[in-house]
Amino acid sequence: MSVFLDALHRRPTSHTPIWLMRQAGRYQASYQAIRSKVEFLELCKTPELACQVTFDAVDQLGVDAAIIFADILLILEPLGIPFSFEKGHGPKIHTPIRTAAQVDAMPNSIDVESLGYVMEAIKLARRAIDVPLIGFAGAPFTLASYAIEGAGSKNYFATKKIMYGDEGMWRALMEKFSTALGQYLNAQIDAGAQCIQIFDSWVGCLSPADYRRFVLPYSRKVLAAVKGRVPTIHFGTGNPSLYPLLKEAGGTTIGVDWRTPIDEMWDTLGDDVGVMGNLEPAMLLAPREVMNARASEILRRTQGRRGHIFNLGHGIMPTATVAQTKALVDHVHEVSSG
Repeated sequence: MSVFLDALHRRPTSHTPIWLMRQAGRYQASYQAIRSKVEFLELCKTPELACQVTFDAVDQLGVDAAIIFADILLILEPLGIPFSFEKGHGPKIHTPIRTAAQVDAMPNSIDVESLGYVMEAIKLARRAIDVPLIGFAGAPFTLASYAIEGAGSKNYFATKKIMYGDEGMWRALMEKFSTALGQYLNAQIDAGAQCIQIFDSWVGCLSPADYRRFVLPYSRKVLAAVKGRVPTIHFGTGNPSLYPLLKEAGGTTIGVDWRTPIDEMWDTLGDDVGVMGNLEPAMLLAPREVMNARASEILRRTQGRRGHIFNLGHGIMPTATVAQTKALVDHVHEVSSG
């Protein structure tokens, strides 16, 4: 057993485990070297390269867990929603979902073999690394929003227009996403993933009432599909009032962002769930003593509680450095083991 898996099961640990969202990415010279030779989707679809960048993050940072290198949008292809990554603009959905006919045309389930490259990368990574491996997917709301908006959004008006204006279409779309995600995550577990995280990165645009009505049943369905197989982390960002509802939807650990004091949120959630977080990502750009002091404060607030996994409140930014990021990992290990 590892400190990471022990923490997921809320068992005592010798120190607070730490891993970081987007710990493999553009801030690393090693990653940039690989990306200079291949496009992003080619990297995701080449198991040997996906394994390499997964391994590099663990090797360079000394973190307590790895997360398989992939992208939350990969599941869109077997659902009949083509997309591409445009340089300087991020992902672009070629034909955004805007009509009930488009939803009806989507398959009711997916052939997980079409995502076999992810499972092969997981198998390779399990052999290459000596820390637990996290599998992941986007949550139904975040994926549906991408599919509807067609790209990133600041207001999610197209998504909310369908959600409020055609609830039948919305529920049909979310049902198809949640079914496919359950299949996908179970395949990742079968391939060797020892923990699953679902990312609801865009859910913060919703009120609690709207989350309960339009989202909770589908996130619950996804997490229920893997319940009891491996521990699960349910991560959301943008609206702290949603975290009790994320817990209600499911997850053995709730990932919280930097917008709320971690101990106060844990008091709200209760001690029957673990908590992951929650350093402000921009702290990686701050003077090291400022970053370390903020990390120490989080550790102080969680001291004595079982189930804390240290992480950023969201992903590592491209302007961070490996040296600063490793310093954070080392600091968390040192302070929490004292």
